[in-house]
Amino acid sequence: MAIDFRALGCELSNWGRWGPDDELGTLNFITPAHVAAAATLARTGRVFDLGYTLGANGPQIGMGGRINPVHLMSVTGEPRFPDGGGFTDDFIFMPLQCATQWDGLAHVFYDDVCYNDVSIDAVTARGGASRLAIDALARGVIGRGVLLDVARLHGVDCLAPDHGITPAELDAACAAQGVEVRDGDIVLLHTGWTRVFRDQSATDFMTREPGLTIDCCRWLHERDVAAVAADNWGVEQYPCPDPDLRMPVHYVLIRDMGMTLGEMFDLEALAADCAADGVSEFLLCAPALKIANAVGTPLNPLAVK
Repeated sequence: MAIDFRALGCELSNWGRWGPDDELGTLNFITPAHVAAAATLARTGRVFDLGYTLGANGPQIGMGGRINPVHLMSVTGEPRFPDGGGFTDDFIFMPLQCATQWDGLAHVFYDDVCYNDVSIDAVTARGGASRLAIDALARGVIGRGVLLDVARLHGVDCLAPDHGITPAELDAACAAQGVEVRDGDIVLLHTGWTRVFRDQSATDFMTREPGLTIDCCRWLHERDVAAVAADNWGVEQYPCPDPDLRMPVHYVLIRDMGMTLGEMFDLEALAADCAADGVSEFLLCAPALKIANAVGTPLNPLAVK
């Protein structure tokens, strides 16, 4: 199956849509009016924690040089002060994209160019990203979240590892759940893949996954979706059906459309609750950490219903 991601990226490109210096991409769709409307979705005060725990037992197996976090204690109560008090302190060493995270717009490129015609030369080993850095998104990822439960659509706890999700399935999930995806929404995709990490192994989790097919890029573009996050490690179907390509959905969504992608969101409890009460929309608060010159960020996203 040959995929012409360059042609699709050209068709769906948002370069220049918000000006030549834009670094937010599709998060521009989240206006103050969108945020105010989303705040009214917090009706019961139930909060769902969608983040993985940052620790040594995380999902990383060394792919791309990523490891699980290394947590070290720097102070463990000594010395004690004459008044009997004392302190503990610690620090952590970790890849910024080793667990629940947002991909920034400098994270992906092809043909030596990132989103909005920014050269990959803007990202250097010493300085990081001088353009499209993750801290530009610090205020931008809060709004109406919509969970699309593709696993439940098919009557399974977890999609098969070779399952490629099509636009027709996204439409079917919307219809089955009685929810509409609108402009400015943050779409959360439940495939059940978190269960593979939880119940099987990190190796099974990280080496393949069900996810979006390339045709879903147009579906997201047509609806002016602000961001997409999933419970797998890479949002899209992997391995790619085209053996000559690595991750073409990333190429089109991030590089061409300027869409921030969320990965490794734990959606199990939220999906069960949405199925139980029939409400698949909520306030989603998932701000990036303000890490200077970074291309990704860990986070602990919260959904409030």
